[in-house]
Amino acid sequence: MTGESTEDITMEPPHIYVERTLAIIKPDAINRAEEVEDIILKSGFAILQKRRVTLTPEQASDFYVEHYGKLFFPSLVAYMSSGPVIALVLARDHAISYWRELIGPTNTLKARQTHPDCLRALYGTDDQRNALHGSDSFTSSEREIRFFFPDSIIEPVPVGQAAKDYLSKAVNPTLLKGLTELCKQKPNDPVIWLADWLLENNPNKPKIREYIVQEPKN
Repeated sequence: MTGESTEDITMEPPHIYVERTLAIIKPDAINRAEEVEDIILKSGFAILQKRRVTLTPEQASDFYVEHYGKLFFPSLVAYMSSGPVIALVLARDHAISYWRELIGPTNTLKARQTHPDCLRALYGTDDQRNALHGSDSFTSSEREIRFFFPDSIIEPVPVGQAAKDYLSKAVNPTLLKGLTELCKQKPNDPVIWLADWLLENNPNKPKIREYIVQEPKN
């Protein structure tokens, strides 16, 4: 120890980013999807996107291509294409690891012995029909989210100071003008009025140029 003062040393807070992961409610749990979604929300996740779809065997094969050639691959494809599934994009801090922990071990029968409160233990059927899927890494989550939601932009969602900076630059100036005008007008339905005002006064709204068409001279 040198005895130097540490009063002038400032520690910057760590950057925290909201992570995304893909969850699938599989055919054997589809009839209890509302219960599962309620647990997801109560566990601190936000559901960003949701899609109900019935996969063809070809689509199921493409999704699980990493397991191609394994003994269980044909039965896995048959299972995943046997009925509708619900694909969900979930978000929260450390979403991938938290969701994997919440759903529990892959084998439902083992999950009931070792993690009886996990979702696969509660909603799964047997060693393969395990009710739920969760991305196992950031790379997997990127690929799997794009599989079900091709137009998704996969990048961290800023929070904390990064979010404040973005809102201060891109949202607050226009929003404050709208709120000021809202207070002046005092409409009966302020939310609808503000929504209309923001659409009309969006600074990024494309402008349509009017061209003057001259009639040909006789």
